[in-house]
Amino acid sequence: MGKRCYYEILGIQRGVPDPEIKAAFRRLAKECHPDSCNGDHTAEQRFKELNEAYEALKDPQRRAAYDRFGHAAFDSGLAGAGAHGFGADFSASMSAMFDDLFGEFMGQRRPRQRSARERGADLRYNMEIALAEAYTGKSAQIRVPTSITCDSCSGSGARAGTQATPCRTCGGVGKVRASQGFFTIERTCPSCQGRGEVIETQCPTCSGSGRVTRERTLSVTIPVGVEDGTRIRLAGEGEAGLRGGPPGDLYIFLSIKPHEFFQRDGADLFCRVPIAMTTAALGGQIEVPTIDGGKTRVKIPEGSESGKQFRLKAKGMPVLRSKQQGDLYIQVEVETPKNLSRKQRELLKAFEEGSSANTSPDSAGFFARVKELFERTGD
Repeated sequence: MGKRCYYEILGIQRGVPDPEIKAAFRRLAKECHPDSCNGDHTAEQRFKELNEAYEALKDPQRRAAYDRFGHAAFDSGLAGAGAHGFGADFSASMSAMFDDLFGEFMGQRRPRQRSARERGADLRYNMEIALAEAYTGKSAQIRVPTSITCDSCSGSGARAGTQATPCRTCGGVGKVRASQGFFTIERTCPSCQGRGEVIETQCPTCSGSGRVTRERTLSVTIPVGVEDGTRIRLAGEGEAGLRGGPPGDLYIFLSIKPHEFFQRDGADLFCRVPIAMTTAALGGQIEVPTIDGGKTRVKIPEGSESGKQFRLKAKGMPVLRSKQQGDLYIQVEVETPKNLSRKQRELLKAFEEGSSANTSPDSAGFFARVKELFERTGD
């Protein structure tokens, strides 16, 4: 015996709108589902027959093929769906169908599947601070242009008093299926872009996006000891999500301005200090600045040379999220006298004439070795 007409199985006429096909299927599926027809051995067969008819008519392309060719549209592989392809599509749709039906049988209507709300984008803010601010830490106010949730629609994207409705194309699941021979392809619904719902009356303030662009003022705490390139994350302070989606994060990237006196290497600071030739030769004391805005004395021993370093313990930068602190290194550079007066020249000349190898041992030793080299080579 041949198969019954699919329209007859569903109890509808040809040419009815698509929503009536689904309504008829849902009504009859409740009546003939095996779990609700105890003792009726034909209920299972009628339920399978009903589902086969619905699978053939719910898709507009498959329905058009059936209207033209009848059951042969699926038996011969017309309209891109052969007998095996139909079975694959049937199996793939069973889970979604049971979720829809069993919830009603048990008195619990399961919520229709919705795609995840689109998360807002993360934002970046570049902030420059002074080295002294990295030493002490600081609190700052920043102004960030960003997208925030629309107050008019509370982020829904729909005009006040209205709401989004389930997408008619995908039934609210955000995806549609299409059969290609032996395969069933699932893709994002083109009508709702995978959201499972559409907004028929958009909010005039945000044009349906659920967010508007505003400039926000935020408070930022810079911890002590931050280094150049440190990144601070402000969770949830990024761009608002589309149509009520969760917001992104705001990342603040710190850069530190060059300091007038100090160079930084990790937690240590270096300061180059020029000193007079007389101070280097005779020794003495100099005052140098510290990063906290104070000053300290450094004793210069007699006969100090350019490049000599003096370490001031715990006078450097604090270590981020630690109680440790770096050191300050003072490097002296001996300055050659310039713009000498006549008397100063005479004094230096007299000093030169009275100098010996003991007063300039490195210089005397170097030229002594050069002289020996010339003598060996005969130059």
